[in-house]
Amino acid sequence: TMYGLLLEGLRNFVKENYGEDMWHFLVRKANLEVKSFSTHEVYSETIIPRMVDTASKNLNIDAETLIYANGAYFVSYLSQFGYDGIMRVLGRNLRDFLNGLDNLHEYLRMSYKKLKPPSFFCMNESSTGITLQYRTRRQGYTPYVQGMITEIGKIFYQTKITITIISLEETSEMTNCIMRLHFSNLGFKKLQDDFPVRSEVFFEVFPFNIVFNRGLVISEVGDGMLNALPDIVGKMVNEGVSAQPAYDPVMLHTNNVFEIMAIQKMDEKDLEAIRLLMEEKKRKGSSGGTSQENYKKSLSSISGALRLRGQMKYMEGWDAIVFLGTPQLQDVDTMQKAGLFVNDLSMHDSSRDMVLAGEQQQAELKLALQQQEEKSKRFQEALKKLDEERKRSDELLYQMIPKQVADKIRTDGSSANTCSTFEDATVQFSDVCGFKDIANLITPTQVVALLNTIYACFDELTEKHRVYKVETVNDVYMVASGIPTVTKYHAAIMAEMAMEMVAAVASIVDPGTVISGVVGLKLPRYCLFGDVVNTASRMESNSASQKIHISEATKARLDAYKVYQTSPRGEVEIK
Repeated sequence: TMYGLLLEGLRNFVKENYGEDMWHFLVRKANLEVKSFSTHEVYSETIIPRMVDTASKNLNIDAETLIYANGAYFVSYLSQFGYDGIMRVLGRNLRDFLNGLDNLHEYLRMSYKKLKPPSFFCMNESSTGITLQYRTRRQGYTPYVQGMITEIGKIFYQTKITITIISLEETSEMTNCIMRLHFSNLGFKKLQDDFPVRSEVFFEVFPFNIVFNRGLVISEVGDGMLNALPDIVGKMVNEGVSAQPAYDPVMLHTNNVFEIMAIQKMDEKDLEAIRLLMEEKKRKGSSGGTSQENYKKSLSSISGALRLRGQMKYMEGWDAIVFLGTPQLQDVDTMQKAGLFVNDLSMHDSSRDMVLAGEQQQAELKLALQQQEEKSKRFQEALKKLDEERKRSDELLYQMIPKQVADKIRTDGSSANTCSTFEDATVQFSDVCGFKDIANLITPTQVVALLNTIYACFDELTEKHRVYKVETVNDVYMVASGIPTVTKYHAAIMAEMAMEMVAAVASIVDPGTVISGVVGLKLPRYCLFGDVVNTASRMESNSASQKIHISEATKARLDAYKVYQTSPRGEVEIK
C-alpha cells in the first residue's frame, strides 16, 4: 500500500506542469477509478507506475525523467503541509541532513502509522561528497530519490549536487542502490581529539544506557535501567529486550534511530503474548521470521514493557556498543506500569516534561485525528458527488454533441476549433408525407405520440448503422454518415438505413463535401453546413412518397457494390 500524500504530489505535479485536463486524460487512459486522493488514506502501489507509464507514452517523455522531476517537485509540495519546517532544522548542513534522513521518516511515521519507509546510510564521507546507500522494498523509485535530494540541496542548503549511480540491484522484494553524491561538503571535518568523560558522569547523563560487548553480553547499564531491571547486567541483549540484534549490522547503522523494548514485571497476559510470539518466530524462522507488522502487534499487547528509543554508539575505549536510550512514556499510567518514577528520568532532556504533558497531548491528538478523519470522509463524499455530476453532464453533452467533438472543446476551450471539413459524406433528410394533413385530423397528443413512435424507431436505426443524428424539426429527421466519424462506406450505410426507414417516410440523400462545427454558446449544437446539405434539403421537398430519392453521385457509389437496384426519376428542378 501507498499513502495518498505521494499520489497527491503526482497529481499536482501533472496539473501544474501539463494542466488539469491532461491529468483527467491520463487518469482515463490508465483506467483509474480515483481522480484525487486523501493524503492519509492508503492506495494501491500500482497507481504511480501505471500513471508514469501512461504519462511517458502520451507526453513523449522518458519515464525516469518524469520520476526525477516528480521527486524534485515533491520537496516544494511538502511545504503545503508544513513539512518544510522539519526539513530545514533536520541538519545544520547538508551532510547532517543526509545522515538524519531515516530520522525524518521516523517523524513522518507519527502521522502515517502504516508507513514502511526506505533506509538511507551514509559512508565514505569526504570534503567532496558522500556515498549514500538507499534501500527500499519498492522498485523504480531511485530517480525519485535523486530528484528529491538534488532539490533539497538547492532549496535548503544552496548547494548543487551531482549524483552518480555506483551500483543498482532491483529484485521483486528489494531495491539496493549505492550512489555517490558530489558536492562541496563544508560540514565535513576530521575527527577531533577525544574529550575524556568519567564513566560515572556518563551514566548519570544517560540513565537508560545499555553497554554490550561483541558477544552481545550486557556489561553495564545506567541507573534508570538498573531500577527497572535490577538483574539485567550479565544477560544477553536479546534475553532482556525484545530484539534480535547482531553486532556487525548494528555497527553499520549507528546513524539510525533504534527502538527496543525491555520486558519486565509480566503478568499472565504478558507471558502468554511472549509465548505466542516466540512460537511464531520459531515456526517461521526457516522462512525469514515473522513479519515486522505482526511482530509489533504482538509486542503492543504487552502492558508491562519499557520502550526505549535512541542511538547505538561504538565506544572504542571499551570495544563495546552503548545504546543511548530514552524511555517512551506516553503518560503517568505507562510510567507506573514500567515501575519507574519521575526522578528516574534524565534531567537533561524532555523526558519528564513529556510524561507530565502526555495525557493532555494525547487527548488533543485524538480530537485532531478524529476531526481530520471526519473532514477526509466529507471530502471523499464531495468528490464522489462531483464525479457523479460530471458523468451526468458528460452524458447530457454527448447527447447534444458527438463525444470526440465535445472532448476537443474541453481540451482547446473554444468551439471555433471544432470546425472540420469532410470531403466525402452522406446527408439524409426525411419527413412524414402529408404531415400537415394528418396533424389537422388528430389531437396534439396523438401528433406527439406519432412522432415519438417514428423517431424512437429511427433512433434505434442510428445506433444500429452508427450514423449521427443531427436534428429533428417537426416531422423532419436529419442524419449523416461519415460525420464526425470518417468512413468510406457512408453511402452504403445510409442506403441500408434508408431502406429500413422507407416503410415510414420518404428519404433523400446526396454525397459530397460537408463542413461541420459547434454553433452557439448558451445551447451549443453540432451543425452541418455546405451545398450538399442545402441540396439534400431541397431534394427532400421534391421527393416522391415512399421512395428513396438519391443523387447521381450517390448512385455511382452504390453501383460499385453491385447489390443495389435503382431506377431513374426523370428530370426534377431542385435549384
